[in-house]
Amino acid sequence: MSEIYDLHCHSTASDGALSPAELVRRAHRQGVTALALTDHDTTAGLGEAQRTAQAEGLRFIPGIELSCQWQGKCLHIVGLGIDPAYAPLAEATHDLRNVRLHRAEQMAQKLEKKRIHGALEAVKRMAGDSMITRTHFADFLLSQGHVTSQQEAFDRYLAKGKAAYVATPWAEMGVAIDWIVKSGGVAVLAHPLRYQLTANWLRRLLNAFKEAGGQAVEVVTGRYNPEEIRNMADHASRFGLAGSAGSDFHSPDNQYVELGRLAPLPPAIRPVWDLL
Repeated sequence: MSEIYDLHCHSTASDGALSPAELVRRAHRQGVTALALTDHDTTAGLGEAQRTAQAEGLRFIPGIELSCQWQGKCLHIVGLGIDPAYAPLAEATHDLRNVRLHRAEQMAQKLEKKRIHGALEAVKRMAGDSMITRTHFADFLLSQGHVTSQQEAFDRYLAKGKAAYVATPWAEMGVAIDWIVKSGGVAVLAHPLRYQLTANWLRRLLNAFKEAGGQAVEVVTGRYNPEEIRNMADHASRFGLAGSAGSDFHSPDNQYVELGRLAPLPPAIRPVWDLL
């Protein structure tokens, strides 16, 4: 039986639609044999996911997706095989929760100026004890009829430069990588083509990422086409980085992104799971 790895997905601990237990059970039904839960800036769902994975006979890899900045650009770094009890990482996730709450308050104020009321209370109800993310705001705008899709919410209100966008003081990339590596994990640059960098800027990013201790890059994601996979495989080879594969699954409602539904990692690339 071949192994199926999915090393990037989200639960209700951040902006996913399924609880950690539901997510693991769905992954198992989809044939995934090794799963990493990588919620945004939190490890709150790892315990529940770990227990469910053990009951289902699924290999579980504790993870996180940390927001950070580099050269004024917001990036995401996935940490795989982390120790959530590592004190600096635990302190960072606590601080990031407060950062996200403050950002949510500012975003809600901006929406109020656009005569869109009640956003803060609504996103707090949606998130519950979980991290508040821009996706919660997108869902609020959709539920109130201000937009017709999540993507329209980002395009009109939430993306950089739009009416409700708030710049966030994330940690520098090197600091985020340090939290991951010193917790015993492997730092993976998440979905590098999503940042819409020029070829030169992407090379600069990958060089800086590796110099800071980064070890792998997502070569296969739930949204990459074959040409994009070849592109990222070439970059991984050039910079001596391992390759990772993850769906970036958030919700069953998105029929185009499913747990475990991933192209194979190109054979010339060292798989990141060899480092775990």
